[in-house]
Amino acid sequence: MKNLSGEGLRSPAQSIHYTLRIASALCFLGHGAFGFITKSIWCNYFGVFGIGHDLAYRLMPLVGTIDLLMGLSLLIYPIRAVAGWLVVWGLMTACCRPLSGEPFAEMIERAGNYGAPLALLLLAGTGTRLRKGWLGSKLDPDPQPDLRHYRLALFTLRIVVFLLLLGHGWLNLIEKKGLIQQYTNLGFANPAQLARMVGMFELLAALAVLVRPVRPLLFVFFVWKMGTELFYPKWELFEWIERAGSYGCILALWIALGPVPVHKNNSVKTNLAV
Repeated sequence: MKNLSGEGLRSPAQSIHYTLRIASALCFLGHGAFGFITKSIWCNYFGVFGIGHDLAYRLMPLVGTIDLLMGLSLLIYPIRAVAGWLVVWGLMTACCRPLSGEPFAEMIERAGNYGAPLALLLLAGTGTRLRKGWLGSKLDPDPQPDLRHYRLALFTLRIVVFLLLLGHGWLNLIEKKGLIQQYTNLGFANPAQLARMVGMFELLAALAVLVRPVRPLLFVFFVWKMGTELFYPKWELFEWIERAGSYGCILALWIALGPVPVHKNNSVKTNLAV
């Protein structure tokens, strides 16, 4: 890896860029849709800031509009300021969950919401590209990162995937009501036992990613995550879209672990060690 140039990293970096960019945008488009739906549980999160139910319901469409605009902006004309805002907003909304009385696992399970735009920014790097400032600096769809920024983005992805798998596994082990309802609706006779089994599987998956991520396992986790998120009892499609940050980070890490071209007749495997 130490001999790789920005040109050598160009092909995987471009694929990672589009994966994270689309995933981040979809995440906030899905989140914005819930603002228009006026999801009742959001009242708890507004309550963290002392906002009552009536005002919360009036503010939800406004929040949804901002999320939709930010998501569309990232798709159409991605500037650093938008990606930076999505990191802050994604982390803040995730933090509202434990602050409103939900388990801490709810926050880390949503690591893809703030991790995907963060990795996107890290991949883009800094330097001369920021001469116009965050508002005027567009995220290059054909990035040519130096090795330091590339490895930093990949390390971030590795931690994010570890957290989102850990968080979901944790929620299964504590038998989150919503997950138990999913398994019941799917016809499982003992949903609590299934939740414990799924929780152990996801905890082991998280540890595998943290210790030594390998492509075949990451592909399994990618398919697993995309499939299991389809079974929400209500608003399945929007819930699935909102979780795009999770799928995107797993897929981006899978891409990163593929062969990186050095020159025409040679290639090298990406090393995530930092």
